[in-house]
Amino acid sequence: MNQIITVGEAPFALNLRLHEAGMPEIIALGDAVEAHEPLAAITRASRINGMDEAVPSNVILPTGGMGFFGWPAITGHRQGRDFLLDFSDWKMLQTGNRTRLSARDTVAQIAIQIEIASHAGGVISMASRLTNEGSLPYQLDRCMAGTFRLPAGQAWIEHFTGSWGREFQTRREKLGTALWVQENRRGRTSHDRPPMLFVESGGLKLGLTLAWSSNHQIAVDCADDGARLVHLGALFEPGECLLGPGDTYESPRAYAGADVASLHAFVREELLDWPGKAMKPRPVTLNTWEGNYFDHKLDALKAQASAAAELGIERFVLDDGWFGRRDDDTSSLGDWDIDPRKYPSGLKPLVDHVTGLGMEFGIWFEPEMINPNSELFRAYPDWSLQAEGRPLLLSRNQLVLDLTRPEVSDYIFNKMHAVLSTHDISYIKWDMNRDLTHAAGRDGRARTDAQIRAVYALMDSIRAAHPDVEIESCASGGGRVDYGVLARTHRVWASDCTDALERLEIQRGISRFLPPEIIGSHVSAVPNHQTGRRHSLSFRAIVAMAYHFGVELNPLEMTDGERAEMAGFIEAHKRLRPVLHESGANFFCEPLDGRYLWGAASEEKIVLFIAQATQAVSEQPAPLRLPEKLRTIGGAWRITNKMPDHPAFIRIHDDQRRLLAGEISFSLDAAISGGLPLPMMMPESALLLELDREDD
Repeated sequence: MNQIITVGEAPFALNLRLHEAGMPEIIALGDAVEAHEPLAAITRASRINGMDEAVPSNVILPTGGMGFFGWPAITGHRQGRDFLLDFSDWKMLQTGNRTRLSARDTVAQIAIQIEIASHAGGVISMASRLTNEGSLPYQLDRCMAGTFRLPAGQAWIEHFTGSWGREFQTRREKLGTALWVQENRRGRTSHDRPPMLFVESGGLKLGLTLAWSSNHQIAVDCADDGARLVHLGALFEPGECLLGPGDTYESPRAYAGADVASLHAFVREELLDWPGKAMKPRPVTLNTWEGNYFDHKLDALKAQASAAAELGIERFVLDDGWFGRRDDDTSSLGDWDIDPRKYPSGLKPLVDHVTGLGMEFGIWFEPEMINPNSELFRAYPDWSLQAEGRPLLLSRNQLVLDLTRPEVSDYIFNKMHAVLSTHDISYIKWDMNRDLTHAAGRDGRARTDAQIRAVYALMDSIRAAHPDVEIESCASGGGRVDYGVLARTHRVWASDCTDALERLEIQRGISRFLPPEIIGSHVSAVPNHQTGRRHSLSFRAIVAMAYHFGVELNPLEMTDGERAEMAGFIEAHKRLRPVLHESGANFFCEPLDGRYLWGAASEEKIVLFIAQATQAVSEQPAPLRLPEKLRTIGGAWRITNKMPDHPAFIRIHDDQRRLLAGEISFSLDAAISGGLPLPMMMPESALLLELDREDD
């Protein structure tokens, strides 16, 4: 058997060869290889002291011990035996965009399925299934979702690190021949090691990510011939995945895209499941957290809602503090009943006031958590994840509910359903504010993998019961941002840090994998609550405008001038939303001398956001070169609008003034090749430019 399979289409296709025994061999990832191509069918021999029978090393989900000596993507055993796996008799089934490969190991009595799919935008995904066909339990220690191959050559990897308030910090490093591994054990996607990276080698650059919101493992292994295999999958705690006779493990799904545009197209066109099956314009949002914290006073909140409506805000989200006796973060998680002290007539008066102003009403939940100081914990102290004999480790004064227990999940669903079904609520801010520790069930076994599957099931149940309600994924900011949770939600909160200067790098990082319209970005008060910095309103607004735009402050505390300025930015955002969120032609450029550039383009309008983070080093700023991808638009253009009217330029020449005033027309090719000669900007300032096509 020497069958060649192609999944996807050029210029981004996965080409495989099936052998009678052994894992599917990856011939190439990129242009399609025709089945009649003779070079693709040649089997390569190993060196003299290698295996007598050729054992391909560039395979999907390699297993060890049978002639492959690299990093095994699947490992396990049955009471110390059956630790070798050698699958054979491969079968293929192709249905639409999906190809399913299946085989069995008759000695170990394990069956495998690998599903490979091509997706919108030029993205390829993989997922695996392993079934125990034996009569004894099988301890599965590792089962990666998929493997992607890069050709030999000098290799680079870009990945993300960070912490609370400083997520998605991009790091780039050169790969050697040693194994590169990233492991996350926090029980959520994490702030410091999200499962997202770019790997580049031999002229091919892949964006890779795992659709999984819990522990994960990514390994980049160098094969004997210099090619690199990238494996992505869930990470199990010891003994966590024990397959009984007939049991099946189903992995999450791993994705690979050729570039940022491909990944954005997949998220927009296939991953997101919008109410009504189509995205409506992203409502400008006011979130009450930084404006109120736990201080909920009905009349004050109504007044804030009225002021928000006057600004043009379209969604009002009531954050933490409306339930139980929640006056700070030490109590009441799990007690999802409306606080009668703060809301003696319930939430309906506030909800009716907000919706009567023409805004949507949203509400905050943290469904997965419980405070020891809560009625729920006092009634059911065993409902949290805990390991017998170990201390209950608190984080942010809270524990994690064991949602793998049906009675716990049902309780939380019923509490949420009671609030949602009795109020006109369009939006949930679903928060999750701690990492998992001592994540064991009543039987003492690890429950990390099962816990996230139970969270997904709870989200699915809420979506099914309330199909018109959108959900935001928040986890201490950007601690749960991945394609797994995004299959069930509609927006992410990139960071609890609303400082515009910090947001430049946070948003640049997260935008590599997510389109801007689902990334929440809010204008907050000065001084900033996380950093103490003071920034102009224009800087704060322009840094946030391209994304899912919002406000994180009390509008009653703004001056009349600030409210007028804020209303102007909101009006501009609404006017530009079709270009920013629907054109699909978003771009994000690498910072140059402290200057950030991002934006979006249609055939008739280009929107540029320019922010100067730090003092420039150069005597004159380099001309602002627009991205190469815009060259296909072509034509003559001129600047038709800038915000603010009086930007923070250090010095400006009369020619530059004329350019910004729209008196000079220029070709788009010139703006790409030579750049726009803009003036130098003050540090921590920003500028929005609108370019319109000249009439023919």
